[in-house]
Amino acid sequence: EHLPRISFGVDSITEALRLRREGIQNPILVLGFTLASRMQEAVQQHIMLTVSTMDALKVVGTLKRRPAIHIKIDTGMHRQGFFPADVPSVVRLLKYFNIKPAGIFTHFASAKDPADRAYTEKQLAIFRGVISEMERAGYGDMVRHAAASGGTLLFPESHLDMVRVGMGLYGYWPSPESYRKKITLKPVLTWKTIVSEVKSIPKGVLVGYDGTERVRRPTRMAVLSVGYWHGVDRGLSGKGEALIRGQRAKMLGRISMDMTAVDVTDIPKVKQGDEVILIGGTGTHAIFADEIAEKIQTTAYEVLTRINPLIRRIVIHDQ
Repeated sequence: EHLPRISFGVDSITEALRLRREGIQNPILVLGFTLASRMQEAVQQHIMLTVSTMDALKVVGTLKRRPAIHIKIDTGMHRQGFFPADVPSVVRLLKYFNIKPAGIFTHFASAKDPADRAYTEKQLAIFRGVISEMERAGYGDMVRHAAASGGTLLFPESHLDMVRVGMGLYGYWPSPESYRKKITLKPVLTWKTIVSEVKSIPKGVLVGYDGTERVRRPTRMAVLSVGYWHGVDRGLSGKGEALIRGQRAKMLGRISMDMTAVDVTDIPKVKQGDEVILIGGTGTHAIFADEIAEKIQTTAYEVLTRINPLIRRIVIHDQ
């Protein structure tokens, strides 16, 4: 919030209002869908909305007090947005309701993959064509944006007026292929929990729900106060790890809703209340989202964004 040129892109009006309650006064753009019944809240809190359908554009046009809007163009993602062929109809509605959009944007389908440059370049060319068409219709004073983290790193020509850096803000590369030596990214998120209990269990006993893992030695086990409700993927059952006292502790058995067992046999002096790092750390003693994602065959995006929003976030300003 101390950087005046920084805007916030969020999924929903709910997230946008949360930022306002937290005192964030920077511009906020809702990238997802907003119900007509909630558009007045956006007006009251000076929140910009994405419009990607004719119906939504008509709703905005009928409002006495209108939110600022960004027009979303589908240039090849084939998800949200107007097709380029829809632009003449969009222009007619804008003129009919006397709406002046604050921005226009698109989203790339594969910008994080440098091996597929042609598709991103095609999308960008289509978007530039739409921008030109809008300018000829009298809508040249709009913020234009297309690049997320992948586009920001690999396609500088797509930066336009603004970029939407999401994954990069976490300090992660969108993909291994997008790595660039000239740019330094450092993971900034650390996810911690504590040891709630430590106990010794004999060789051969089963651990956790459904007895999916049998310990092969007398085992010193720690129970962590975290589970899949918090965002620890059940796919890590029996193969995930956590850092305790700077050492890796393997997860044992099934991950429960709000508890996870780990093997601390080889980690001396582990006790109740000890800090546990699930994501983060330093140097060789670190577990990052990329590693977790590889174990459960997903992406670091999912690992980072599925952490339960009710978990307390602490912002450290001096690092």
